[in-house]
Amino acid sequence: MQRRRFLTKTATVAGAGLATLGAPAFAQGTPQVRWRMATSWPKNLDTIYGSAEELAKRVGQITDGKFDIRVFAGGEILPAAQTMDAVSNQTVECNHTLSTYFLGKNNALAFDTGLSYGLNARQHNAWMMYGGGLELVREVYKKFNIINFTSGNVGVQMGGWYRKEIKSVEDLKGLKIRIGGIGGMVLSKLGSVPQQIPASDIYSSLEKGTIDAAEWIGPHDDLKLGLNKVAPFYYAPGWFEGSASITTMVNDKAFAALPPAYQAAFEVACNEQTLKMLANYDAKNPDALRKLIGGGAKVSIFPRDVMDATYKASQELWTELSAKNPDFAKIFPQWQAFQQSEASWFRLSEASLDNYTYAAVGRR
Repeated sequence: MQRRRFLTKTATVAGAGLATLGAPAFAQGTPQVRWRMATSWPKNLDTIYGSAEELAKRVGQITDGKFDIRVFAGGEILPAAQTMDAVSNQTVECNHTLSTYFLGKNNALAFDTGLSYGLNARQHNAWMMYGGGLELVREVYKKFNIINFTSGNVGVQMGGWYRKEIKSVEDLKGLKIRIGGIGGMVLSKLGSVPQQIPASDIYSSLEKGTIDAAEWIGPHDDLKLGLNKVAPFYYAPGWFEGSASITTMVNDKAFAALPPAYQAAFEVACNEQTLKMLANYDAKNPDALRKLIGGGAKVSIFPRDVMDATYKASQELWTELSAKNPDFAKIFPQWQAFQQSEASWFRLSEASLDNYTYAAVGRR
């Protein structure tokens, strides 16, 4: 009888201990924190804007609602082009954007998103997380009172929508194209006229003929924006970024003020979205592409001379930027060596298997 009472009491105490361990770690003694996140995306883009919302939701879940981040669409509380300044001066605590929107501040920020003919999504994440990239890029952001977190990736993009066919590199001369960042710099060297236009204005600009072409992301988002209705020629690949890595810039003082557990929760949520956003695009793009083709989109690969010319212009641009910007000059050799190493491995493993498998699947 005494043994039974002892076992019952022990089980009760153990159960109470487990309940304590299983209770939310943030339930007591932790502050309520509220942040604002200014994104660069319209709300109708469920993959990229939706990822920002998921990130904020996940931070709230992990911290038992103690760390609340309110997400705003581009232009809702401030223009998309001003989100970096707003984070830098702590008007908002964080954003959700592409670093290449802000190359006018320091063109070395391009390494945070990706360079033309650069690393693919997996390689970029490898460089950032284990190849020294994050440390190098954060040195640049430190000048702006910002700490950056990788928080998504859209993968290899499409090359954009064109009102007229691109038959050779000569067709790029005088082309007014919505494209930003490094891609715009490269095309400028080939006679194009790049323009930075928010996603919400791309359709109307193409429809009115204000621009001749526009790149955005890929089939899923392009279908939502209706770009196929105003420019029928759809080209691949998006050479201007081997992958487009999404960045969440955080004011360094705001981040330092967070309890360590909140800092960890934020980083975990960003890492999770780096995985999930890419998976979301990979899952949705094939069906969206079929719909675009069914709707009359004329899909083509860029002519070889266009690829050769843009590649050559890209390499020339790296030399020019390195000569003018010490930050670019410091990062580029390390990044280039990492790409060379990755290319030798991926060519042997990934590319050889993928090329065979895709051909075999096509023969089914």
